[in-house]
Amino acid sequence: TAECNYGGRVTDDKDRRLLNTAMDMAYSEAVLGTDHALSASGTYYVPSAALGSIDDTTGFIRTLPLLPSPEVFGLHENADITKDLNETNGLLSTILLTGASLDSGGGGGGGEKSFDEIVSDLANDILAKLPPNYDIEAVAKRYPVLYEESMNTVLAQELTRFNKLVSTIRSSLQDVLKALKGLVVMSDDLEAVAKACFTNQIPGMWLKKSFPSLKPLASYVGDLMGRLVFFQRWCDNGVPVLFDMPAFFFTQAFMTGTLQNYARKYKIPIDTVDFDFEFVSSAPKVRPQDGAFVHGPYLEGARMNDSLLLDEPTPKMLFEPLPVLLLVPTLTSQFKEFAHYNCPVYKTAERRGVLATTGHSSNFVMFIRVPTNQGASHWTMRGTAIILSLSF
Repeated sequence: TAECNYGGRVTDDKDRRLLNTAMDMAYSEAVLGTDHALSASGTYYVPSAALGSIDDTTGFIRTLPLLPSPEVFGLHENADITKDLNETNGLLSTILLTGASLDSGGGGGGGEKSFDEIVSDLANDILAKLPPNYDIEAVAKRYPVLYEESMNTVLAQELTRFNKLVSTIRSSLQDVLKALKGLVVMSDDLEAVAKACFTNQIPGMWLKKSFPSLKPLASYVGDLMGRLVFFQRWCDNGVPVLFDMPAFFFTQAFMTGTLQNYARKYKIPIDTVDFDFEFVSSAPKVRPQDGAFVHGPYLEGARMNDSLLLDEPTPKMLFEPLPVLLLVPTLTSQFKEFAHYNCPVYKTAERRGVLATTGHSSNFVMFIRVPTNQGASHWTMRGTAIILSLSF
């Protein structure tokens, strides 16, 4: 039953895993026992008493809460907060878009800034923060393409992508400023950029060249600056000891480069190697002999406790920082055996993307085996995942 595709809702292996786990709760001998609980609190259960009539059945249903709590779906109580936030953000975004227009603000009477003034101030502020483009030629001389160091190639590719994004942001904002002054025609594309800036949203023109992001414009700019600083330090100081995993444009290239370094070092086929994982409680001081230390992701639907095991999330904490993680290239035949949850890693909390011609998803990155002393099905129902970039 769980392997069926219900109206397009089951679109990938993660969906199928969740559906199989949910079906396992119902398709089991335990439901034939006495008032088998379907939730941790026991509020939802399979009644053992015979429901011999429609009245008996409807009567039992009426005893259930009118508003279902997250536990009925296997989720933590924090899921209620996430639902309310999403509904509120959707409402406010709609109101903001409805009220945004180029002639809003009029002449800025009553001391309020006009549309033109707000967009101009914001554009000038962003332009002042943008650093110059990376000098690709200088970086290529310092970090040439080497067989034994694939990270040099990864760096060059990342800098090229960021240069395209920064150039797009810079040129579009400069053209918007000119258009507001009447020096050039306000085209549809420039008007869209101006409206997006006014409503604190990322312009579509930028997103075409950008890494995936659900952040509002102000947070997006701050995130971009942090990524640029990370790669500038890499250029200045050499390959970092601790990689900022969310900073990468194309995270899969970084992971492939790490595996290539290992495979070439030990002269083994790369298709026989994959990552094993080790969590560490403190930041490292030196690079590992093999693999890479990463930090920066967040856990949603769980947290790591002091024993570095998956645990229930802190109430009202929707996202919790993931400890430093060591990506350990290992022969697939030599993986460590331990109780774990195959935790999916996504670039954004949207948790869906588009498959590229390379076979990579635009959002899903990889699975990380996270140690746990509870069954993996518990975290599957919790919807536990690792998120690289938050939505705020």
